Amino acid sequence: MSIKPFKNKIWLASPTMHGDEQKFVKEAFDTNWVSTVGKNLERLEQEICSYVGCTHAVALSAGTAALHLAVKLAGIKKGDKVLCSDLTFAATVNPVSYEQGIQVFIDSERDTWNMDPAALERAFQKYPDAKAVIAANLYGTPAKLSELRDICRKYHAVFIEDAAESLGATYRGQQTGTFGAYNVISFNGNKIITTSGGGMLLTDEEEAARKVRFWSTQARENVPWYQHKELGYNYRMSNILAGIGRGQLRYLEEHRIRKKQIYQRYEQGLKGFPLTMNPFLEYTEPNFWLSCILIDKGIEVSPVKIREKLEEYHVESRPIWKPMHLQPVYENYDFVMAEEGEDVGKDIFCRGLCLPSDIKMTEQEQEIIMELIKNCFV
Repeated sequence: MSIKPFKNKIWLASPTMHGDEQKFVKEAFDTNWVSTVGKNLERLEQEICSYVGCTHAVALSAGTAALHLAVKLAGIKKGDKVLCSDLTFAATVNPVSYEQGIQVFIDSERDTWNMDPAALERAFQKYPDAKAVIAANLYGTPAKLSELRDICRKYHAVFIEDAAESLGATYRGQQTGTFGAYNVISFNGNKIITTSGGGMLLTDEEEAARKVRFWSTQARENVPWYQHKELGYNYRMSNILAGIGRGQLRYLEEHRIRKKQIYQRYEQGLKGFPLTMNPFLEYTEPNFWLSCILIDKGIEVSPVKIREKLEEYHVESRPIWKPMHLQPVYENYDFVMAEEGEDVGKDIFCRGLCLPSDIKMTEQEQEIIMELIKNCFV
């Protein structure tokens, strides 16, 4: 079979617009509410609360901003230890440094590729005074959330759920983004729905939500003149971007279903080859944001070879997140494994690859991509 490069690039995960977004953005323009207040902001927060099942939501400029304010809510100060997912994007852990805390990285387990509860327990035995835990749901797959939360309660630590990648996923029927005291979702351009850029902090604590609104609007005191008793930030989402989000939210379930179909086609189409798909627990339903493969141990074919082959045909794929303890900026920070010598995150990074998961990709295009992958093993 002769395969020619795609004329138009196949992306890993790009925004998919439907038209409803423009209606809400136009409303913001027509009413002249284009800054950080307005109907779109209020409604998006209400609609996300209703969908996810939380009491309060605060729309912010990025998921990273939400994580930063979650770290502040947790009371992290200079020198405080925070136990963090290791196999994740840097945005999960960087906010700890913003508050001069110290990250301790927790290895992954193979069932979900997320934070290993056994490794977390070991970390608390080593650092019983750790103030908080930040656990990410990698690629839209829920971590062992109830186990992680129970361990946090045992050691009186604040649990922060980084659900940036997992909006729409469920754990035992409960939406992700609701397991922590403070939870974060992202609306970045490549996420399952987008506001082009943006994020949200979710919580059931009214005072926490009030504080986040205050901090995110420069911590301006409620007096006629500009007065500030605390350090604030320009972190609030604009009413225009919230309009995009309102339009996108109406298609979240459609996007999730199409992402799952992509995952299932890869799973079926690559059956029999020496690789497996990114795993999930049977009592969870991921949002299947990104479909990934893990090449079997001992196989000479590398993720690099597959990625470079796909690039030749104008297909974007991406390495698995490089674990934080392998990043130069964090190489001197502590890293805790469930068992000494078993670095699960590094192994997944070395053998894994994120495949194109764009919902605008056609079945025929995906079939061709799978043929290119198969050819790497021949």
